[in-house]
Amino acid sequence: MFHGSMVALVTPMREDGAVDEDSLEALIEFHIEAGSDAIVAIGTTGESATIDEKEHCQLLRRFVEIAAGRIPIIAGTGANSTTEAITLTRCGMQAGADACLLVTPYYNKPTQEGLYQHHKVVAEAVPIPQILYNVPGRTACDMLPETVQRLAPISNIIGIKEATGDLERGRRILELCGDQLDLYSGDDATAMELMLLGARGDISVTANVAPAAMHAMCAAAIAGDRARAEALDAPLRGLHQNLFLQSNPIPVKWALHEMGLIPPGLRLPLTPLDEAFHARVREALRQAGVGAVADA
Repeated sequence: MFHGSMVALVTPMREDGAVDEDSLEALIEFHIEAGSDAIVAIGTTGESATIDEKEHCQLLRRFVEIAAGRIPIIAGTGANSTTEAITLTRCGMQAGADACLLVTPYYNKPTQEGLYQHHKVVAEAVPIPQILYNVPGRTACDMLPETVQRLAPISNIIGIKEATGDLERGRRILELCGDQLDLYSGDDATAMELMLLGARGDISVTANVAPAAMHAMCAAAIAGDRARAEALDAPLRGLHQNLFLQSNPIPVKWALHEMGLIPPGLRLPLTPLDEAFHARVREALRQAGVGAVADA
């Protein structure tokens, strides 16, 4: 249903932490013009952890209004409470999102049976297409391929964002349920290889700053054109690495501010990118050939 480069969009904020709607509109236009294949709204990169329920629902409506059907909007609606995940997913559906992305419940460390029941209940409660999201490095919870296989027959569970960076894990998911749901990378550094294995796209942080290049690379990898995919990915590798020098989205928001696309705001407990890393992120932008990069 969704293929290619799907940008995990930042939520632009002013220095006081308030959402900057003018910058949000400009970012969405930027991605439409650059050829991004979908926008993921209010996921990890969008600072979902510090956006309350009312604001979350309001923002999802705004994303959909601005996009106006020109690019798919995938709403981040996961939570570690099943009832809250249902509420947010219902908000995403009512806002007009094309699908929802649901991270595994974080902090409370459910069993595999708990993960199965959580996602099954949300999918049955809200009839919108849903993408599972496994990122154990953040959640302290790892949804195993066998659990994904159990969930795959549920008709509105259409994919999984697998963010372990483990290609063997991706291969196993494809073997077990590749004919029932789409696999997406959630790790830019290994995304090309996963798509060459059969994944259908990348939910990408790098695409925030290099949307056209990521769109082209994903298209080549999905088509099985290794030589072209490698040539397109090579200049982006510095971004794949250096946008994670500190916790996401700290580096990518600094990069977008450096490019003149957003204000510098983050919400606590996130803090601005350490000055020691500025030169490395700036050099990665230069290597990728994107943005109006300021001199050091």
